[in-house]
Amino acid sequence: MKTHQPKLKTQLFSCAFFRHCTQTVLSPTTPHPPTLPLSPSNNPSPPPPPQPQPPSHSSSSSSSASQSFTQWKFPLPGSPLLPHPPDPSPPPPPLPPPISSANLREVFHVAELQLSTGFDSDQLAALHLLERSLVPNPPTDPECPPELMRGVVGNLKSKAGAKPATKILLALCLAEGNRPVAVEAGAVGAVIEVAPELDGATAERALAALELMCTVAEGAAEVRAHALAVPVMVSMMGRSSAREKEYAISVLAVIYGGAFEVEDGIGAETMTAPPEEVARAVALALQGDCSARGRRKGVQLLKTLQDYGQTTIA
Repeated sequence: MKTHQPKLKTQLFSCAFFRHCTQTVLSPTTPHPPTLPLSPSNNPSPPPPPQPQPPSHSSSSSSSASQSFTQWKFPLPGSPLLPHPPDPSPPPPPLPPPISSANLREVFHVAELQLSTGFDSDQLAALHLLERSLVPNPPTDPECPPELMRGVVGNLKSKAGAKPATKILLALCLAEGNRPVAVEAGAVGAVIEVAPELDGATAERALAALELMCTVAEGAAEVRAHALAVPVMVSMMGRSSAREKEYAISVLAVIYGGAFEVEDGIGAETMTAPPEEVARAVALALQGDCSARGRRKGVQLLKTLQDYGQTTIA
């Protein structure tokens, strides 16, 4: 067994990479390994100079991969992979100047004629005309004609006209003089009845217009007298939109804030839902996403319910 071991070692280290290992005895303590003893018949020759070890393939590939990843992750300034900076967005165009009173009267007249025809195409054309004239920069003068307001309110229940109609109604109600006109045209009841079918910004605009109409005595009385006002506002508070919650809470504050007012010596209690259920809905709405104004209104409403002794907040 021992006689064949050197031969196995010679065959093992006979590859090109370790071809010098058979001629030297490696030692961890000597920097230059001593040469093996030669036979007397051979002439002594100096050991061949050590050849540098070729770089490891795995190290080269690892370095190449690292450099490739670095160039991909952090592109060099001259690299075609460097993303170009986005162009700065242009500033929004300025709002157009308010339409003059004379031109607005003409627009009101044309739109009123189109809304009275009864054709859907004419009514949509009238709504778009009013939207272009009122929504960008709502004017405060002149007041909207009652017949035109009734045409706008009538389109709140139209699937195609609900979106522009809510825009127009809100723009008109921003002027205080148009709020009694909207109440007289039945806008309070129309918004309450159609609100559950609206969503997104359309519902927010309708509720915002309803809150504005509640700032006049006629609108507040109309809201308190409507049988569906409280349940609809409670359902609107359960939605995810913070603005919808804010406007619904504001309308409920109007309803319950005047629920015990006395007018002409007759009690005006018109609540149609148990206050404790309303209080639970308000408290739940305040726990979710709600605007700062909505939270203030909600806290005031809860305090109003507590002061009247109608409920206790757990």
